[in-house]
Amino acid sequence: MPIQIKRHLIILAILIAAFVVFQQLMIPESFGELGHYRANSLEDNELFDIHYAGQESCYECHEDISDLKEMDLHYDLSCETCHGPGTDHNLSPDSVELFIPDDRNFCGLCHAKNTARNEDAVFQIELKEHNPDKNCTYCHNPHAPWELRNQDPQEENF
Repeated sequence: MPIQIKRHLIILAILIAAFVVFQQLMIPESFGELGHYRANSLEDNELFDIHYAGQESCYECHEDISDLKEMDLHYDLSCETCHGPGTDHNLSPDSVELFIPDDRNFCGLCHAKNTARNEDAVFQIELKEHNPDKNCTYCHNPHAPWELRNQDPQEENF
């Protein structure tokens, strides 16, 4: 065997050995114990504060909205999708207020016309054409969007 090939094989063997040693040093000790991830990450995540309360805790006080929402298109959206984390509000409802979106661009995050979005999954509108001078909540109840309010029979954009 030529000397050049022997040298290349030695270098290749050193690189493979270095890779194996490096890999052993970099893989966490608990990796693979409970699946293809670091099992100690479960304990690490327990240290974080909980911010989201879950929609069931919202319904304890807001049963009227629960009933309304369950009968309409937003039934599968968690309250915290629009209103943000609710744990602090649940602990102190009188002193902590949740975010109440009142900007048409907020509704547009999901409902603005987007050719990449499946039209069957989310109802889409052209924000610049659909009642551009009004907020969405002027005409639509956000908990039951098909329930129109403040309708003006002269308007054609409904």
